[in-house]
Amino acid sequence: MIKTVSTFAMAGLMALAMSGVSQAQEKTFRKMTSGQPAALQGAMTQSQARKACQMEMKGARESKASINTKMKLCIDQKMQGNS
Repeated sequence: MIKTVSTFAMAGLMALAMSGVSQAQEKTFRKMTSGQPAALQGAMTQSQARKACQMEMKGARESKASINTKMKLCIDQKMQGNS
C-alpha cells in the first residue's frame, strides 16, 4: 500500500517537474520570437527600389511592356536585398 502511494507521488512530482521545464522553454521561445523582425541586409523600401530601378532603366530603348517587366523584377530584387 505504501509502495503504491509513493509510486503515485513520485510520478506526480516527475510530471510537475517536466511541465515546469516545458513552460520555461516556451517562455524563452516567446522572448526570442517577439519584437521586430531583423532587417534584411541591403534591402530597400518599395519607393527606394522603384527610384533606383528607374535610374537604371533610364534611356533604355525597349518596348514599354519589357521595361515594365524588368522594372517589376528589379524592384522585387532590391526589396529583398539582392542588388
